[in-house]
Amino acid sequence: MVTESIRAIFKTNLGIRRDERVLVFTDRIGETEIIDSQDWCRRERLRDIALLTAEIGKAFARKVTFAEYPSTMVHGAEPPEELWRRAFGDKAVDSLKAARIFGALLSKTISDDGIRKTEEIIGRYCRSSVHAVIALSNYSTSHTQFRDLLTRICGCRYASMPLFDMSMLEGPMAVDWRLQASRTKAVANLVTKAETVEVKTPNGTYLELAKSGRKALPDTGMLTKRGSFGNLPSGEAFFAPLEGTAEGTLILEWAPMRMLSSPIIVTVKNGLVDGIEGEDPFAEILDAKVKERKENGNIAEFGIGMNDRAKRPDNILESEKIMGTIHIALGDNSSFGGKVKTPFHQDFVFFRPTVVLMDRKGNRALLMKDGKLVER
Repeated sequence: MVTESIRAIFKTNLGIRRDERVLVFTDRIGETEIIDSQDWCRRERLRDIALLTAEIGKAFARKVTFAEYPSTMVHGAEPPEELWRRAFGDKAVDSLKAARIFGALLSKTISDDGIRKTEEIIGRYCRSSVHAVIALSNYSTSHTQFRDLLTRICGCRYASMPLFDMSMLEGPMAVDWRLQASRTKAVANLVTKAETVEVKTPNGTYLELAKSGRKALPDTGMLTKRGSFGNLPSGEAFFAPLEGTAEGTLILEWAPMRMLSSPIIVTVKNGLVDGIEGEDPFAEILDAKVKERKENGNIAEFGIGMNDRAKRPDNILESEKIMGTIHIALGDNSSFGGKVKTPFHQDFVFFRPTVVLMDRKGNRALLMKDGKLVER
């Protein structure tokens, strides 16, 4: 089952052709990272999975490159220069450095003019870039310019697999991909038509936000088209809320990788985190991250889980895909329709949500009630 699921990444999910170049990468545990023994073992296995994936990939593509780099220790941070060179080629990176915009690109302080210049340079050297990426780094590269430029400018297909665990190969990676794609697209189409979304959960979470003009995107796991991007395991419909519009209270019961000892209360005003209260140590960690940079408190994403094989709540890569959940992220949304750039993106999952969609005329439609999709 393990090797079959990995083979499916190349054959079914990415549709790799024999003449293509594929990059498989992971990140090493940082010298200053503090992690428990269980997660240490998972991280060591993650490297093994990446190596095995690269080896299996040789049966599908003429060139498979394996790369690893020191952990960035945060989701949404740009990967280091060495990985940019593996993905885009030396000439592209050298040109970015000659234009004196590469440093600002990595730190996410680059201006709009700098982004346009970056796009021009990357576009010039796209023939040297890889055709597909399997991103098995522990920390997510989904919400980075690295990923966005590869997919949007170079047409690379990109499978993002942060926090991946071996058990997922026999769980949410064994889903019926085509059935999941169909239902995820259907929900994304419904959400796209809404102007405002309202969500509440039994634990006291309540949030209202606007999505006017923003399209809901289906993360189906079918990444065969030029420029495709998504998570594996996949299964969500998501969008970037309109900045400054989210209002309400989030009651966190789960950190990304564990259940909290007690709930954390996150107050949201004008689209930003306004306060964090809680006794679990994660409250202090999250509060420090939000205070580090205002943009880190941005309500960046609203997503709906659509994978009926996803079960475990203690790994955000899988838990945000659980059928009947919603997830809300803080931080960067610049790579999927939003305007906020920051080297941070963190999702939180919420169970048994009731979701109401409102159109521009104020008509309300129930999408989900107590974690069950409403049939239409």
